[in-house]
Amino acid sequence: MTRLAQGSDQHEEDLEFVAFIHRVRTLVVGLAALPIGAVLYLNHANAWLWLLLAINALLWPHIAWRLARRNTQPVDAEERNQLFDAVTAGAWVAAIRFDLLPSVLLVSLITMNHVGSGGLRWVARSVALQVASAALLGIFLPPVWPPHTETLVVVASLPLIAIFPSCLSYVSFRLSQRVRQQNRLLAQLSRTDSLTGLANRSAWLDAARNEFERHVRHPHVASLLLLDLDHFKAINDRYGHTTGDAALQALARILLANLRTLDTAGRFGGDEFGIVLPDTNVAAARDVAERICREVARIRPDGHDHTCAVSIGIAPLDASCISLKAWIEQADIALYRAKADGRNRVCCADTTAT
Repeated sequence: MTRLAQGSDQHEEDLEFVAFIHRVRTLVVGLAALPIGAVLYLNHANAWLWLLLAINALLWPHIAWRLARRNTQPVDAEERNQLFDAVTAGAWVAAIRFDLLPSVLLVSLITMNHVGSGGLRWVARSVALQVASAALLGIFLPPVWPPHTETLVVVASLPLIAIFPSCLSYVSFRLSQRVRQQNRLLAQLSRTDSLTGLANRSAWLDAARNEFERHVRHPHVASLLLLDLDHFKAINDRYGHTTGDAALQALARILLANLRTLDTAGRFGGDEFGIVLPDTNVAAARDVAERICREVARIRPDGHDHTCAVSIGIAPLDASCISLKAWIEQADIALYRAKADGRNRVCCADTTAT
């Protein structure tokens, strides 16, 4: 993947993040406006405070989203938006004269939101800004003592108390699902060859080992194929490694198209590939191998006038295979004989070349 593509992917992830924060912010400030409005109503607040509340609850979430979305660094812009959230939360605590229940709710919810967004790094600055703005505005709007909360404010706080934790739990559930999905993807990628999309050496050996151990428990027929492109180095030397990679990818597509779902094809190393064919005798394995040879002859990597060919060695799983290593070695010997006999052919561990 190029750096440009990587940068584009990261930008898309950043936009998804700020879109998520936009939804959370819209919910939090909308619900928080209810107890704040109840306190303002009881305190007979001036019209300008009501106007600021309307702007904060109805317009600010969308303004913040646009500011972050249009920025070349959306996450950095969102961090500034969240710090502004902290300032406004502290200011509203002072504006409602430190009314006990809504003040605690405001500080707690903003802090929880910042923990989920940026961890402890954001929380420290968030709390500092909340305290500073509340203290500064509290000079002009001193707190009512002792702190208390009227019944109307308690009722207005109930939607925030009931809804926000449930939504936060749902978000946590979705995030945990995403983490599990990414873990599964990472596990799959760790067992996949990045160039061909086939199983990598480790995953392919695991498949071969599982088949061998199944044979030990319940003897059955199976075959193992080792193959590689003939004169692959010449392709790289003449046309370049990009063309060589294209040839390997074309071979991988042929393997996938000619195998069953229970078969396992893998990149064994370099230009060498392996195939595990469960419940397949030598005759059937030979048919598969010869079909692959015919398909490979049609490969023209990157459109060059170069005919590709493949040599294949077959080893049946029988009593002579005392270990997985012995089984692979038999296929490797058959592959070596196919190459020694002129390449572009199939050899079996117990037969002559065809």
